[in-house]
Amino acid sequence: MAAASNNPNRVVVVEVPGWIRLYDDGSVDRAWNGPPVAHFLTATVPPNDSPRDGVSVLDLPADPALRLYLPSATNAGDGRRLPLLLHFHGGGFCITHPSWSMYHHFYSRLAPSAGAAVVSVVLPLAPEHRLPAAVDAAYRALLYLRSLAAGTAAEHPVAERLRKAADFSRVFLLGDSSGGNLVHEVAARAGAAEEGFWAPVRVVGGILLHPGFGREERSRSEVENQPTPFMSLELLDKFPAMALPIGATKDHPITWPVGEPAPALEGLRLPPLLVAVAEGDLLRDREVEYCEAMRRAGKEVEVVMSRDVGHCFFLYGDLVGSEPVAASRTGELIEAIKGFVDRH
Repeated sequence: MAAASNNPNRVVVVEVPGWIRLYDDGSVDRAWNGPPVAHFLTATVPPNDSPRDGVSVLDLPADPALRLYLPSATNAGDGRRLPLLLHFHGGGFCITHPSWSMYHHFYSRLAPSAGAAVVSVVLPLAPEHRLPAAVDAAYRALLYLRSLAAGTAAEHPVAERLRKAADFSRVFLLGDSSGGNLVHEVAARAGAAEEGFWAPVRVVGGILLHPGFGREERSRSEVENQPTPFMSLELLDKFPAMALPIGATKDHPITWPVGEPAPALEGLRLPPLLVAVAEGDLLRDREVEYCEAMRRAGKEVEVVMSRDVGHCFFLYGDLVGSEPVAASRTGELIEAIKGFVDRH
């Protein structure tokens, strides 16, 4: 799909104001940092090789590209290798980047708090790259970890630091918002591989933070909960329209993986899951339905419910620093993630 066009007669098909316009000729206009109200979240944070606040931030030019959050030795505990959190960012499959300040703020805090290495995947964005492009890239990132662990990946100084630091037998898939959908998809795809395929890598858990599950039919929470500048019914409709395969609806298996035509849950080999839900999230009811369906299918699912907050509140760095309820809930969420990682 073309990223730009000189066609004077093109017509806007879908627009998310301040972010993206998709035209009828397939061309796209994109504002990388979004509208001014979002700039405190979308400012690019450069990598830092020397630890700051207990963590080094490193970029690795793999395929796909990766951003690493590596705790310093003093914060990593007793020197043992670190569990690895393979992170898939959200943004409705259409926006965001691991280098944005909102991700830096949270994941550079999570890594030392949980005593884990966080590896964030730079995902291809729709509508230039419609689904399943993001699923394929997320899966390739897991394949890269297998190559790195086995010593067959291309040599790179940052890759070598990760190889020495990480315990590849304790890999967790981690995703926020639409990245939570990717956790389910990648875990299911990885579980379908032949026995021994992933050695020496073992996926031992999945962590879905406010996953972007939705359907064509409105849920009660979508109707009754209050929208925010970064989560509204408009976004819930427009991002899938630009991200899903042309002609698909939100009942597609990637956005709604627990009913037809999605594969039956009973037949999936999935690791234990931790699902974080926000009480005030428009997506709350679909997330709860997902957890209930998974449990009926015999899957191991833990739920952490955050009261009095909305969708992905933990990513709004400046707000978390000044709003006591969000700050408290963020601390609780990090403790829940740490506890889940420690138990697995």
